[in-house]
Amino acid sequence: MKKHTGVVRSVITWIILIFAVAMMLFTFISVSVFNRNDRSIAGYKAFVVLSDSMKATDFEAGDVVVIKEVDPSTLKAGDIITFTSRDSSSFGETITHKIRRLAETAEGEPGFVTYGTSSGTDDLTVVDYFSVEGKYLFRIPKVGRFFNFIKTVPGYVCCILIPFLLFIAIQGVNIIRALKGYRKEQADELQAQRDELAAEKKRTEEMLAELETLRAQLGGSSGAGKPDGETSGDDNTAGNDEK
Repeated sequence: MKKHTGVVRSVITWIILIFAVAMMLFTFISVSVFNRNDRSIAGYKAFVVLSDSMKATDFEAGDVVVIKEVDPSTLKAGDIITFTSRDSSSFGETITHKIRRLAETAEGEPGFVTYGTSSGTDDLTVVDYFSVEGKYLFRIPKVGRFFNFIKTVPGYVCCILIPFLLFIAIQGVNIIRALKGYRKEQADELQAQRDELAAEKKRTEEMLAELETLRAQLGGSSGAGKPDGETSGDDNTAGNDEK
């Protein structure tokens, strides 16, 4: 039973650790890559969708869209592109909309008329080639919501801090148990040595007692072995003097 409990505890500990590390990696990668026009991985970029302007057909707020850098001249009507807005109302924002048709800017540069499929209304400003970040490939549903949550204080506490504190607490309990087990093992070993010394002492005392008994028996046997009437040489000499 104890063995199974230990296995379960170990599994839970590793799950907590893996979850916490995964959250840290996700946070690091997402902060480094998501919504960064200046960064890409092998030409791929990721952006968190902030509005439902494309919800009717492709993605919605809270999704993460993955795009790939392409040559703008290869784009055509019907493609979905991510671009930096030049509209006065959303200047500098990153928007992902569908190309309605090819067009030219006020300066005569080639570009695109874009629109959001939810409203069907064209964007006010023609998107020039320089503003295009890439072509939409696919979406990752709801990940953006989690990304936005984990950047908040409650998200950090729930997804990173608490799991690490739990891991540290579990490891602390394991260390305390290991120390107690080590001390108990030392105490048991010391007690075993004491018991062995006591047993050795007892055996030695028993041997000494047996030797004393044997010596007493040998002494008694020597006195009882002399014949009756036998006297010493001094007694014989004294008798001769009397004659």
